[in-house]
Amino acid sequence: MTNLIRSSEDVCQECLLPWQRDALNAFRNKMKDKEHLFPCIPATQSFSLGHLRYGFVGQPQKDQTSLELANLLKEFTINCRDYGKYTTLIIFFDTPQELINNSSVEDFESLFWEQLNKLHDLDEKDWPIHIPQNPSEHEWEYCFHGEQYFMYCATPKHEERKSRHFPYMMMAITPRWVLQEFNKNEKYAKKIKEQVRKRITKYDTISIHPALNSYGNVDNHEWKQYFLRDNDTELSKCPFLRSLTDKENRN
Repeated sequence: MTNLIRSSEDVCQECLLPWQRDALNAFRNKMKDKEHLFPCIPATQSFSLGHLRYGFVGQPQKDQTSLELANLLKEFTINCRDYGKYTTLIIFFDTPQELINNSSVEDFESLFWEQLNKLHDLDEKDWPIHIPQNPSEHEWEYCFHGEQYFMYCATPKHEERKSRHFPYMMMAITPRWVLQEFNKNEKYAKKIKEQVRKRITKYDTISIHPALNSYGNVDNHEWKQYFLRDNDTELSKCPFLRSLTDKENRN
């Protein structure tokens, strides 16, 4: 599958590879689980409303996968405002068992940032002038094709932080305008965020990661929230800063 789909009913099952069917089913079960409520309430709402879009790409360690991801994200960026006000792009990576067996959470973290770096290299548009290029600045966030995005990554190796566990490496890519729409009603947004944190404490078997914060806060670093490890440690420097610098030098 090289195009975005709306749901498992959006495509014939015979058109999907076994791992793709399995990934869609696993995601649907995660969103619909009434016994273990997935913490991100906006995500479950978007799922229920049919605003999500799904895409499949190759193995996360392959260069070709970055091109597939770039094509899907470009398609999503161009059309996302027609998908619903709570839309998000869900990307499933073909994640072989051998890679899972021989990798750690930190290995998947490296693969995640490698994909974001390669994705940036394939971006046809310049970095938005109103977004800082230095990830250490509190107004920075990842951008592609002129759109601002929040990135979320889940992996098969997360065990304690179950809110970041999935049988395949997965990315959820949410436009900033979706999050702004959600936060329009400040009272409602505050209430939902409180409920999300309560759900996280029940869902995970580890405390909430200290990096979790809100975009725009002066003490916030968005990049630290994209990939949360299975403990409270974190990278000391954003791997994306080097990518931005390298691209500027090449140009």
